[in-house]
Amino acid sequence: MLRWGGRGLWLGLAVVAAAVMVARLPGWWSPRAGFRLLIPEDLARYRGGAGDPGLYLALLGRVYDVSSGRKHYEPGAHYSGFAGRDASRAFVTGDYSEAGLVDDISDLSFSEMLTLQNWLSFYEKNYEFVGRVVGRFYGEDGLPTPELTQVEAMITKGLEANKQEVKEKQKFPPCNAEWSSARGSRFWCSQKSGGVSRDWIGVPRKLYKPGAKEPHCVCVRTTGPPSDQVPDNPAHRNRGDLDHPNLEEYAGCPSLAITCSFPP
Repeated sequence: MLRWGGRGLWLGLAVVAAAVMVARLPGWWSPRAGFRLLIPEDLARYRGGAGDPGLYLALLGRVYDVSSGRKHYEPGAHYSGFAGRDASRAFVTGDYSEAGLVDDISDLSFSEMLTLQNWLSFYEKNYEFVGRVVGRFYGEDGLPTPELTQVEAMITKGLEANKQEVKEKQKFPPCNAEWSSARGSRFWCSQKSGGVSRDWIGVPRKLYKPGAKEPHCVCVRTTGPPSDQVPDNPAHRNRGDLDHPNLEEYAGCPSLAITCSFPP
């Protein structure tokens, strides 16, 4: 059974899982005509060695023919350990030992699940899907197991969190930063700081995020309405996001300076 946190997280995942059962992620989990069902012992025969019937690997229970990438997966190649098995966990951990080349992903985080999704996209794009492995992720009927449904829910929640993070970064782009033993620390804002191109510069502020141990430096817009202002409320103080409750000025730095320097 998957164990990813407290009751609140489980309730959230249960809601997402129910939605996933109705509408699965783009075609990856839906039935395909002519796909094969393999048991792990069958899959193990497809390691690409002399006399083997082919070269397959599995990810999240989905089997791909990787013969066109033989140089990467054949016996003796760097990723040969992935051949003939479902080693989903190792795609994230990088543990290529026998203990690490397994399909148990029950303790992976949301971001690690998204890494698996990216790998799944890679194999869908570059290799031929041939079937499914009966076991952790698919039953003997070829349908997803409850464990796979929870994985899908984790991926969906991770995508939602990523979307929110991008939105937050557009609102509060990270500062540029540098440090040296001779000159100390410097934070500054520009129209491209934090990798976010925009038509304003902003000023450095400490942003405190719920659950974070330390604040981090972000660039804050100083004019216009607050980002969170509702469209039907045109009145504002023309201070941008400066009055956001999670922000704090840097002590010793002028309020509207675009650069804050702190000698050693």
